[in-house]
Amino acid sequence: MRICVIGLGQMGGNMALTLQAAGFDVTGSDLFDSARQRLAERGLPVVAPDELPPSDVYLLSLPTSAQVREVIETSPGLLGLAPKGSVIVDTSTSDPVVSRELAAKVEAAGLAWLDAPVSGGPKGAATGKLGMLLGGETATIERLAPMLEAMSARYTHVGGPGSGHVVKLANNYLCAAHLLTTAEAVAMAARAGVDPAACLAGLNSGSGRSAVSEVNFPEWILSGRFDSGFITGLMRKDLRLARDAAERLDMPPGLLQAVVEAWHADPEHPADSDDFNRIAGALLAAASEETAS
Repeated sequence: MRICVIGLGQMGGNMALTLQAAGFDVTGSDLFDSARQRLAERGLPVVAPDELPPSDVYLLSLPTSAQVREVIETSPGLLGLAPKGSVIVDTSTSDPVVSRELAAKVEAAGLAWLDAPVSGGPKGAATGKLGMLLGGETATIERLAPMLEAMSARYTHVGGPGSGHVVKLANNYLCAAHLLTTAEAVAMAARAGVDPAACLAGLNSGSGRSAVSEVNFPEWILSGRFDSGFITGLMRKDLRLARDAAERLDMPPGLLQAVVEAWHADPEHPADSDDFNRIAGALLAAASEETAS
């Protein structure tokens, strides 16, 4: 299976290296020379965007739907250059409406489509332990099973084109909400004199636990590392996409809007370029300062 990975950031680059280590014929491409050079130094064959080789799979790892559209339609224009029968796999967190539109164009051009947004961060990408949410045809997933198994600890087929991105937005909404609610819960305990680590141990033994309390808090927040590889700007973008999706579906106003507003309340704290876990760190720091005073 010949795989071309387009977008060699922390996620795409690590996915490319993982697939190469698993024995696949992998080529990487990125708009930026620095990204291509970084992966070339780690042994990955790389090409410029206008030099993409014929491949069985074009795996996209890009920031937004706008870049996904550009790669598919204009630069380099996979609709025109991808061999008939090849598969375009979008691992980005994209707008489901755009994904469904692009999927229709891809299929009309004689190609196959799979949306496959991922969870697990750069570490999961580097170790082949990602979680993947798949939107597409069952036959396409079966065809790509060896690749998906090499990349992920678990992949879940949730429906047709665009469905993977719908569920990914729902997932990221919950993660964003859990960061806020868990930080408030730990801050409340801290004000009452309970050590944050002890509070988390208690939460994780009960029904209030989540991946945020079990992983994010000890790994990146209480440790002060804040180096998960996922930035605040991307979470804010995903929350806006989730809000827009809910509005298009005529969902009644709910907690989603409050979470979106909380994440956008102070654009500098955290800044878009900061690790997304810093929003919880800021809440805890504020609680600690008020407790000390």
